Amino acid sequence: MPGKNVLMVIAPDKFRDEEYFVPREILEKAGHIITVASSTGIESRSMFGKIVKPDKNFLEINSADYDAIVFIGGSGASVYFESTQAHRLAREFNEAGKIVAAICIAPSILANAGLLAGKKATAYPSQRDNINAFGQYTGSVIEVEGNIVTANGPEAVTVFGDKLVEMLG
Repeated sequence: MPGKNVLMVIAPDKFRDEEYFVPREILEKAGHIITVASSTGIESRSMFGKIVKPDKNFLEINSADYDAIVFIGGSGASVYFESTQAHRLAREFNEAGKIVAAICIAPSILANAGLLAGKKATAYPSQRDNINAFGQYTGSVIEVEGNIVTANGPEAVTVFGDKLVEMLG
């Protein structure tokens, strides 16, 4: 059975290393195909200085080409909190019933896009108030509400990657 197409969204600067590299490795080992995107499409630097060249800019993304979208955390992910393009992508995937996932501070992107209304979600503790403004912050390591997966940070990377593999089937 061929792997599914997964879109991973990283910040142009200061995405969290293990929140990107560990789930990516888990997904790839399960046979899934990863495409990396950012709002700029130019080289992105992780919080620990690693360089990743995204495959695509947001504007090049057609959600119909993917089975899941994964927003990676790290302090740089805040650039997407009010991004109409990030919100558009999250809503398109959600409306199509596809997996929409976010880790660390990135669940605030989903909250601000209107996807967490009435739903349980988790995130890095600094995002508690923002998540509660839209949904119900639990503080758990991981939360799954239908097609939406949220995880609380670096300690959740393995369970987050494993849950995505499980949901992709």
